Amino acid sequence: MNSARLLRRCLFTTLSVALVASAAVAPTHAAPRSAAAVTFSDTFDGAAGSGVDPAKWQTETGDNVDNHERQYYTQGTDNARLDGQGHLVIEARRENPGNYQCWYGSCEYTSARLNTSGRFTATYGHVEARMKIPRGQGIWPAFWMLGQDIGDVGWPESGEIDVMENVGFEPSTVHGTLHGPGYSGSGGIGAAYTLPNGQAFADDFHTFAVDWAPDSITWSVDGTVYQTRTPADLGGNRWVFDKPFFLIMNLAVGGYWPGDPDGSTSFPQQLVVDEVTVTTSG
Repeated sequence: MNSARLLRRCLFTTLSVALVASAAVAPTHAAPRSAAAVTFSDTFDGAAGSGVDPAKWQTETGDNVDNHERQYYTQGTDNARLDGQGHLVIEARRENPGNYQCWYGSCEYTSARLNTSGRFTATYGHVEARMKIPRGQGIWPAFWMLGQDIGDVGWPESGEIDVMENVGFEPSTVHGTLHGPGYSGSGGIGAAYTLPNGQAFADDFHTFAVDWAPDSITWSVDGTVYQTRTPADLGGNRWVFDKPFFLIMNLAVGGYWPGDPDGSTSFPQQLVVDEVTVTTSG
């Protein structure tokens, strides 16, 4: 795959994204999990137009020069709000009502990015999100995790687990990737999963998940496993996934990997999140 991914970094004001896919296991169905304890859950119940639960999520703000993304991530409910029907809607718009300034000048788009840093971290478990992703050239939704120690050790030493990323020019395909010291950016370790018969991920909700254990991370879509990664895949580089990670959801616009929107891209575009859950095996 010809991708120009750079890097994801912890922002808290400006953050970035990256990955590369490689060969993986043939798709199989995930084994049923034993009794599990829910350690984090958000079903996004609440009044239409209200914000996310601040005890679970914080909203990042700013632009992202590292990947040359085009959006400005805003606070409040303009770009991230509940719909009153049990969903979170993260919306990318072609607008700049706040006169936000981006790395390239006056920002052309707004969107939102949420994380659980300082509110929730996990070390191992089943991490999943049920989402309906947007579509269109230059649109880049993601559900992913960063090591909580990123503020101390930086990226990619912190480690990054990309549960799901999609770029709009691949409507039938999502990617799952690991980044760490010696395997970051375009050297990330991962694979792609493609829906059969030309189906598009934007047409319906799908469940994107990882099963994360010591020395093993397995990715699945709707219960179908498409890759497992272990320290043996890292070419002698260090495995940095045995520590707390926090969750991130965002909807980027443009950047090196997806390319910029063009005349075929309609706005607004929405990443609709039905549920995010983290469980540990019983």
